[in-house]
Amino acid sequence: MKSHQIITLTLNPSLDKSTHFTGLIPEQKIRCEKPHYDAGGGGINVSKAISKLGGNSLCIFTSGGSSGKMLEELVQKDTIESKVIPTQNWTRENFIAFENETKAQYRFGFPGNELMEDEKQSLIEIIKGIKSEYLVISGSLNKGLTGEYYQKIVEIATFSGIKVIVDTSGEGLQKVLETGVYLIKPNIGELAKLIGVTRLDVDEVTTAAKTLIEKGCAEIIVVSLGPEGGILVTKDQTEYVKAPKAEKKSTVGAGDSMVGGMVWALSQNKSLQEVIRWGIACGTAATMNEGTQLFKREDVVKLLHEMS
Repeated sequence: MKSHQIITLTLNPSLDKSTHFTGLIPEQKIRCEKPHYDAGGGGINVSKAISKLGGNSLCIFTSGGSSGKMLEELVQKDTIESKVIPTQNWTRENFIAFENETKAQYRFGFPGNELMEDEKQSLIEIIKGIKSEYLVISGSLNKGLTGEYYQKIVEIATFSGIKVIVDTSGEGLQKVLETGVYLIKPNIGELAKLIGVTRLDVDEVTTAAKTLIEKGCAEIIVVSLGPEGGILVTKDQTEYVKAPKAEKKSTVGAGDSMVGGMVWALSQNKSLQEVIRWGIACGTAATMNEGTQLFKREDVVKLLHEMS
């Protein structure tokens, strides 16, 4: 397979449908505006973010049924190079609705359909053949898959000398940390679970992250603090970046945008301080747009200037 500096993997992508409506009334028909469709799923969004910054990546994702075909067309429309793993079961759909008067956002996520055994093996064979500096594994697992599947992918990639970046949660995140990865991006609640406590205060984040780093779970841990920004921690470095102020319209894709900004910055050999700055700027810029369209590059540049 052709070498790519960045490869993203999305096992459980989605066809995202978003719309606007006025008035949420039980048992009455809700009249919605014309829907907008986007290709969704962690790794796909990361590839979209990298593309918006002028970078390139190979986007590997599963696709099945008519929803999968539409997903493929949307990825192609974004001029992102892709490798599709055909599946017997249909690609899931997600639904996002915005109430016009209250500005409230309602997000309905559905589970991904099960992968067949030959499809799982096909994906493993693809991972064995990739050549890359960075592999970004992002998003949820399909029905029937356990965290061991992500762990197996990490083991293969790490053996090939690839730096693995993981953005997931639950068992999937727990298992990959047993093997050890290059970078993870938990939020403060997820970090608390990883070290076995019920909650963490912001001033406890660095110590908690270094506990995992010392165990060999990850080289870099970036803890998302939502509108408060984020903290990047390594064995001997800590960088806190406060998020710039912005009018929030939607949080869809903000986390994926943050990961995309960081991996793009890493690929450009930027310092770790710049890496988290680009991540925070991209994540914040994504909240400035409605629907599932991620961010505009000009907003990112403007926010970076405000952060300096």
